[in-house]
Amino acid sequence: MNLLEVQNLTVTYGSGPTAVPAVRGVDLTVAAGQQLGIAGESGCGKSTLALALLRLLPPSAHVDGRILLDGEDVLTMRWGRLRAVRWAGASIVFQGAMHSLNAVRRIGEQIAEPLLVHRRATPAAARTLAGELLRSVGLPEGRADSYPHELSGGQRQRVMIAMALACDPALIVADEPTTALDVMIQAQILRLVQQLVTERHIGLVMISHDLAVLADVCDRLAVMYAGRVVEEGPARAVFDAARHPYGQALSAAFPRVGDPASRRAPRGLPGDPPDPAALPTGCAFHPRCAWALEPCAHDDQFLTGNDDHRVACLLADRPQVPPSGRTL
Repeated sequence: MNLLEVQNLTVTYGSGPTAVPAVRGVDLTVAAGQQLGIAGESGCGKSTLALALLRLLPPSAHVDGRILLDGEDVLTMRWGRLRAVRWAGASIVFQGAMHSLNAVRRIGEQIAEPLLVHRRATPAAARTLAGELLRSVGLPEGRADSYPHELSGGQRQRVMIAMALACDPALIVADEPTTALDVMIQAQILRLVQQLVTERHIGLVMISHDLAVLADVCDRLAVMYAGRVVEEGPARAVFDAARHPYGQALSAAFPRVGDPASRRAPRGLPGDPPDPAALPTGCAFHPRCAWALEPCAHDDQFLTGNDDHRVACLLADRPQVPPSGRTL
C-alpha cells in the first residue's frame, strides 16, 4: 500500500459560472520513504495541491476526488481524526517561517505544543524533546528560549522542520521551504531535509519552482501546468531528458555546470501560465508551445505511458530540439 494516494483531485474556488479551477484531476502516489517533487511556475496549482493534502484550504475551495493517507481518505475524516492526522500522520513545512511562527512565543514553547497536545507528553518531557528536535536540525538547545525575530531566516526554517518532525509523522509536505533564503543556506536546509527523511524513512512531498533542486533531493518529479500534472517520472530523467515541452523549458531555464552554452544563454519560456479563470481550449500549454500542432488547440491531453514515466503530450517522443525558427 502506498503511503499517499491522490486520486482525480479537483480543487475549484467559488461556484457557478465564475468558479475558478485551480487543480484539475491530479493523480499522484508516494510510497513510504519516497521523496516526490512537484514543480511548476507560480499559478500552476502547486500550493493549492499541497494545502489540499491536509485539508487546509479556505471554505471557498470546493474539493473533489480522494486523498488517501495510509489508506484513510483525508477528505472524509471527522474533525477530531483530521486534527490528529495533521501532526502524527502528516505535517507541513510552510514557506516563510516568520509568518508561520508565533512572534510573541518562545521557540521551545512552539515546538513543545504539539508534543503536549498530540503525544500527551508532560511539560518536562516536552521541553526535553523540543531540545532534542532542535539538535536534530542543527540548532543548540539554548535557542529554545529565543523568539522568532532573534533567529536568522535559515534558523527559523530549521525550527519549522523541527516542529514538523515533533510527532514522528509518516509524511512531510514542504511547500517551497527555502524561499527567500540565500543559496548557501538553501543548500544546507535541503541537505538537512534529505538527511532527515532518509534517516526516519519519511515520505516527502516537496514543492518548488526550481527543477534542479527537486532533481537533487527527490526520487520522482511531477511537473504541473494550469492545474494538471503534465509529466511525472524519475527525478533525474525528468530533469535531464524531459519529454513534455513544458518540462523541457523548466529544465533549460537553469544553467548547467560544465555546459558553457547553457551558462551563457539559458533558455526561458515566453509568456505566462494561463489565468485559471480563462483556460484556453485543448491543451492549456499549446499557446506557448514550440511544437504545437492543430489538434493541440482543441484536444485536451492526459497522462499516458507506463507507471514509471507518464507524459500528457501528443508528441512525447519527439526530438528535444524545437522546429526551426521556433523557440521555447
